[in-house]
Order: sequence, then structure tokens, then C-alpha cells
Amino acid sequence: MRNILLGGLTLALFAGAAQACETVTLGDLSIGHAWSRATIGEGRPAVFYVEITNAGAADDALTGIATPAATMPMLHETVVTDGVASMPHAMSVPVLAGQTTELASGGYHGMLMGLTSALKEGDSFPVTLTFAKAGAVTVNVEVLSLRAEGPECDDAN
Repeated sequence: MRNILLGGLTLALFAGAAQACETVTLGDLSIGHAWSRATIGEGRPAVFYVEITNAGAADDALTGIATPAATMPMLHETVVTDGVASMPHAMSVPVLAGQTTELASGGYHGMLMGLTSALKEGDSFPVTLTFAKAGAVTVNVEVLSLRAEGPECDDAN
């Protein structure tokens, strides 16, 4: 019985990690490696990171994000001026033709303010990304540890 429980727990942990490595396609766009970090509580904001590859010949732009996990999800960009970092709201994130755009620490990222509950490691939640040309698509976001640097995906995903 104990081996069955441990096996099930191990499978659930690997399934969660695999979820962060899923790739969703929307026209010429491939969206993958969607993840967030666990939070200390629901009173603190969370982050949303993802990779978007545009295999097409035309530029697009990420114009918004929505999720039931937060009452105020927004796109932000980290900007450093005279050694001082700020994170102003970004109206859109360019997704250039033939390139990969990353929402990542230190650059463009999703800011999830007004969490509906704390994000716990191993949980997941949906985020809908809206693009100027391609439309909208929903991806599953895996919640990783507070210290995570991103999901560990192999190149096959």
C-alpha cells in the first residue's frame, strides 16, 4: 500500500513538472514553459513567466493576460534607470516574427496582483493570453518553488 501511495505521489509531481513544459499552438505562435512561483500568502503579488515563439512572417503582440487566480493580472516590464529598477505597466509585449519572446525575471513579465488564494508549490492555474493578431489562448501555469528559476524541460517539449 505504501509503495502505491509513493508511486502515485511521484507520478503527480512529475505530471506537474510536465505541465509547465506543455506547448500550446495558436496559429504561428507556440506558447510554452508557463510557470509561476509559490507565494508567501495571498496578500503578496505573484509573477507569471512564459515563452512565446512566433514562427510566422508577421509580428504580433501580447496585449493582455487574464486568470481566475488574480483579480488584477497585468503585463509589466522591468526598467532600470540610473541604477533604480521599476516595473511599469506594459500596454503590450512585442512578439516579433521568427523570434522567441520570453516573459521572464528582469524583463517583461506577468504580475498577478489581488491573488484569490496563495499559490502553493505543485498547484496550477489557467492564464488566458490575448494577442493583437492571433487572438486568445489559455495555458496551464505550474506553480514552482519560491527559489525556482523555471521549469526543467527537455528540448522535446
